[in-house]
Amino acid sequence: MSVVTVWIQSPTTQSERRFDRGLTIDALKVKLEPITGIPADSQVLKLYQGEVFLVELQDASGQELGSYPVTDYCTIQVHSRDHTLPLNQYTDVSQVEKYEMSDVQYDSLRDSVRAFKKHQKIGRFNEDQQQKAIIADRRFEQEAKAIPVDARCQVVLCDDGLNKIGTVRYVGKLDDKRGYWVGIEYDEPLGKNDGSIDGHRYFTCRKNHGAFVRPNKVTVGDIAEEIDWDNLDEM
Repeated sequence: MSVVTVWIQSPTTQSERRFDRGLTIDALKVKLEPITGIPADSQVLKLYQGEVFLVELQDASGQELGSYPVTDYCTIQVHSRDHTLPLNQYTDVSQVEKYEMSDVQYDSLRDSVRAFKKHQKIGRFNEDQQQKAIIADRRFEQEAKAIPVDARCQVVLCDDGLNKIGTVRYVGKLDDKRGYWVGIEYDEPLGKNDGSIDGHRYFTCRKNHGAFVRPNKVTVGDIAEEIDWDNLDEM
């Protein structure tokens, strides 16, 4: 018996499927139940050619799919007789009961990611690394206390080798970032933001004039704003 390719449509899904023409309508409804979420005994099947309705697929007397004028890429619309049924019972994952493991149970597993990190001393399980981070945080805090807001400053970053001149606009902690940071408004567009980071605003400046750096990269002092002599038209 040959196979026919059809479109299956329901209120919650649409997909291309292949069925044997010798399949009874009763058996077809059973196959469509997990696809559409509509119980087999509640299904009403309607056959369409494009937008033209052809016939309702009746399941009486063991009727087979091939006994109807079904051709490749016809559409079978699946409706429900019971309008009280939740149509998304097979697609709404919030209705699925999930297994949840307690933190104590997870901690006892030997082949978990947490166990691997403990064995390899990675991240928070590396006591030496954690201690170094705590010491660095304390050092940054002390250095930050010596940096006043609105002070002129110079920033030296080893990654780009530039001495950047600007003004201190913020000193303190950042959301989701460890330790103390200094927000700088550069005189030139040498920064990475406009005074905001990760959706939180700490100060306001022009685009690409703002940056956040560690306190040990900042030197405050009486630093004048650079003059662009090439564009100076008058004294």
